[in-house]
Amino acid sequence: MRSTKPTVILVLLVFAVTINYIDRGSLSVAKPNVGEEFGLDDVQMSWLFSAFSASYAICHLAAGWLVDRYSVKWVYAFGFLIWSLATVGMGLANGLVSLLILRVLLGAGESVAFPATSRVIVDNFNEQQRGLANALIDAGTKVGPALSTLVGGLVLARYGWRALFIIVGVASLFWLIPWLLAVPSEKHTAQQKHGTRPDATPMKEILKRPELWGTSLGFFCLGYAWYFVVFWLPSYLREGRGFTTEEMAVYGSLPFWAMAATSLTGGWISDRWISAGATPTKVRRSFLFGGLLLCAAFMWSITLATGSVMCIVLLIAACASLGLYTSNVWAVTQTLAGPTASGQWTGVQNFVGNLGGVVSPLVTGWIVKTTHSYTNAFIVSSIVLLAGVATYLLFVPRVQPIQWSKS
Repeated sequence: MRSTKPTVILVLLVFAVTINYIDRGSLSVAKPNVGEEFGLDDVQMSWLFSAFSASYAICHLAAGWLVDRYSVKWVYAFGFLIWSLATVGMGLANGLVSLLILRVLLGAGESVAFPATSRVIVDNFNEQQRGLANALIDAGTKVGPALSTLVGGLVLARYGWRALFIIVGVASLFWLIPWLLAVPSEKHTAQQKHGTRPDATPMKEILKRPELWGTSLGFFCLGYAWYFVVFWLPSYLREGRGFTTEEMAVYGSLPFWAMAATSLTGGWISDRWISAGATPTKVRRSFLFGGLLLCAAFMWSITLATGSVMCIVLLIAACASLGLYTSNVWAVTQTLAGPTASGQWTGVQNFVGNLGGVVSPLVTGWIVKTTHSYTNAFIVSSIVLLAGVATYLLFVPRVQPIQWSKS
């Protein structure tokens, strides 16, 4: 894939992950309206959120295997097509069952995104460049929910929830045109039968590494807190704080914009810091620990906020702190795994991480239904983030390339 300029590929990847998060976040914006039309309570809506995360998590195992062995161009294009069509289908759904099926398809399609992205970055960017490259990708994961909340909320208020899904899904399909035109298929040697890559590290060797389980458990903790924000923030502002749909659209997008900004800043600073002579271990761990600790503190503080203004300020601070963590988390994975294992490592890490996205909606839905409050949901998220710090301390003492067996 090196025949195409890395910057062109990176731009396409950033747009793709932004679309990815717009599509998955649309249901959180439309939750009250969908629930009202089909008579679904908070627990039933949590099933829809968790159905996506479960499918997304499980399919990462296959996606990681595929992108380490086949052309990233075609694996990504196929997954993108599936998730875009699933988004369109959401606008045509007629009840809980069809919504569940479409959320499962959405998760399956979107599962290719991060393993493919990780492979491409390892192949095209060196250690001193990966901080910013990953930060740009990560910023897309924050701009996506920001646009989903802001633009999606305004579309919802004017045209209804069905139009929101159809517009978003159809618009997504246009990304496939530049991707298929600009990105070449990988050229395979005579040794590579049926397009596979013979140098891929065996999965059994990857699974033996404690670093894999450290990054994966840390990602589980991120997944829990992140999907709590992505899936429940719009409902929290409307139902818990009394915001109108238009107010939710504007103010609810601000934490995601802040997170995108700190992610970009963190990625740029980390690259400069490493270039100045600091070790990747010192730099990456500083951002991981600082981001998780600060986010946990601000999430807990939200439970004490009495006014709407202070609530928004603390939400912005919490998400901005989490952006410091996410700006470096993928660079850690890519450095540890290297080019022959990055896709599979990413697949396992995202599988475990998104189990947090399965658990989080279910726990939150149960808390909100039984307590009629989001207070305990924020407290649980804070505790889980602190557990994430412990996993990195225990299992990832150094951030340096693992020497895989040449067999």
